[in-house]
Amino acid sequence: MPLVSSDEASIPLMALPPDAEAMRANVGEASAFLKKLSNPDRLLVCCALVGGELSVRGLEDLLSIRQPGLSQQLAELREAGLIEGRKEGRQIFYRLADPRVAEFISTMHRLFCARPENGDPS
Repeated sequence: MPLVSSDEASIPLMALPPDAEAMRANVGEASAFLKKLSNPDRLLVCCALVGGELSVRGLEDLLSIRQPGLSQQLAELREAGLIEGRKEGRQIFYRLADPRVAEFISTMHRLFCARPENGDPS
C-alpha cells in the first residue's frame, strides 16, 4: 500500500473503491441533499416530520420557530422535494416526501441525540 508522509508520520493512502465513478456521479445530488438539511431550522422540521404529518401551526408550536421563518424553511424543503404539503380547509399539513430524509434523520438522531448517559458517543 502506498504511503504518504504527514508531519513525520506515514499514513497509508486509501485506494478508491471500485465504484468511485458512481460516487462521483452522485456526489452533486448528495451535496445538495446535505446542504438543504444543513440549516438548523430545516433539520428540526425534518426531525419533527419523521413522526408523521404536522400542520404549520403544529410545527410552529413544537419547534418554537416563528411563522415567517418557518414558512421560508418549509418552502426550501418543499422546492427540494424533501417534504410535501396538503391543504385541509385553512390549514396546511406537511409530511416527508423523500424516504431518504427519514433514514438520514434516524442516523443523525442515533449519532447525536441518543447518546449513552455517560456522554460517550460510541
